[in-house]
Amino acid sequence: MAFLELKNVEKGFGTGSERTEILTDINLDIKEGEFVAIVGYSGSGKTTLISLIAGLLHPDIGTVKLEDEIVSEPSPDRAIVFQNYSLLPWLNVFENVSLAVDQIFPSWTPAKRREQVEKYIGMVNLTPALLKTPAELSGGMRQRVSVARALAMEPKILLLDEPLGALDALTRAVLQDEICHIWERDKKTVVLITNDVDEGILMADRIIPLSAGPKASLGKSIPVNIPRPRDRKEINNNPEYRRIRKEVIDYLLGEGGKKRDSLERALTLPDIEPEDLTHQPTFFTPRRAPKRRGEKKKENIEVAA
Repeated sequence: MAFLELKNVEKGFGTGSERTEILTDINLDIKEGEFVAIVGYSGSGKTTLISLIAGLLHPDIGTVKLEDEIVSEPSPDRAIVFQNYSLLPWLNVFENVSLAVDQIFPSWTPAKRREQVEKYIGMVNLTPALLKTPAELSGGMRQRVSVARALAMEPKILLLDEPLGALDALTRAVLQDEICHIWERDKKTVVLITNDVDEGILMADRIIPLSAGPKASLGKSIPVNIPRPRDRKEINNNPEYRRIRKEVIDYLLGEGGKKRDSLERALTLPDIEPEDLTHQPTFFTPRRAPKRRGEKKKENIEVAA
């Protein structure tokens, strides 16, 4: 039995002629403790997919199951780290993480909750910034707070929705390594959504490309059989890395890059006759507003001799 299972999932938005099918025929099985990266184009439906897993959206067709239970609503079992940090600006680092811990573990003693908060803040190397507010932190530090908050909830599965996309290259590399170290330590089940093929290969056990939308679907699952820990400097010389990278990119640029559907609409142009701007209006022949051709009428004018 799969730990996380998506079966024949489809999702779209809108109604009638305005409806757009975002995802179609999504089938995915993830084992407990596995780190899976889903790589695709911007706008292909990656966030829609992660929202379905989180229970923020419901599939139109198909099922999403965690431990053989239907996912029907959000739950602390599925913690999300978003790209935009989602921190409360008036709370400091400790308070932002503590807010989640207090909600999830209300029966714990204050001392135990404090220990939980400090444990995960320390895990992302932010203990010196414990009392700083988000405005006093860099982008990378804010994202570490988001990761600490999610992990402190002790979820069954960690969902990462392009969490490093807004960071500079150096900060992104540091956080990639930190997330990998945390995963090695806790072995949480992780689903990473990214548009960076190299990031997926560097971090994940398995990488799955998502085709271009609309009607995006998952391509072939590709195991990343590269020993851990992975050194980003050495991995470029690894033939397995080059093979995986080529396979993913070939899919995204080839079969997965083709639009699955097209929308054709009839465009009705306005039936308006423009105003004659060359006409110089006078008292007897004032300027007339634009008229619809259908409003034009025949007139008989009699002129006295």
